[in-house]
Parts: sequence; structure tokens; C-alpha cells
Amino acid sequence: MITALAAAKAYASQGAMSVGNIGSIGGGGAAKGVDFGDLLKSAMNDVGHTAKMAEHKMADQVAGKAELIDVVTAISSAEASLETVMAVRDQVIAAYQEIMRMPI
Repeated sequence: MITALAAAKAYASQGAMSVGNIGSIGGGGAAKGVDFGDLLKSAMNDVGHTAKMAEHKMADQVAGKAELIDVVTAISSAEASLETVMAVRDQVIAAYQEIMRMPI
């Protein structure tokens, strides 16, 4: 089973997490951060795009237009993206549950 850290590293190696500053801490509004919602939307779009690309590669291979290694690579990339999204989802749920357990 893949861990959340391994999934994040795999996702980062694909270049999908190169967003620069995420939020700004401290004074001054000079450093603009990335909205977390936009980051998640971008990640979900990347997963959808990767899955569609894998489907197209499979169809091309069935039609005899693509090599099997290209299909396997596309499927592997789609699987890594999906596992990353699931790992992030699990971490968000765990964080929410931890917040809900905090005393008021």
C-alpha cells in the first residue's frame, strides 16, 4: 500500500505541485499565495486529464496505433495520480476528525 508521503512525492515528481508559495505568513501582502481550492481543482483536473489520456492510449493500442509500453505507462501515471488524490482525501478527513475531537 502506498503511503501519503510516497504519493505526495510521486505527485511532486510529475511537476503537478510546483505552485510556488502556498499562502503567505507574516506581514505584508506583497507575496500572493495560491488559493487552496484552486490547487485542489487543478489537481482534480490533472487526474481527469491523465485518466482520459490513458483511455485514449488503450483505444489506440486496440486499434493498433500505439505500443503496449505507452499504454502501460499512461495507466501507471493515471493510477499514481488517483492514489495521490485518495491519499490527500484521507489526510483531509483525518485532519477534520482530529479537529472535531478537540475540546471547545
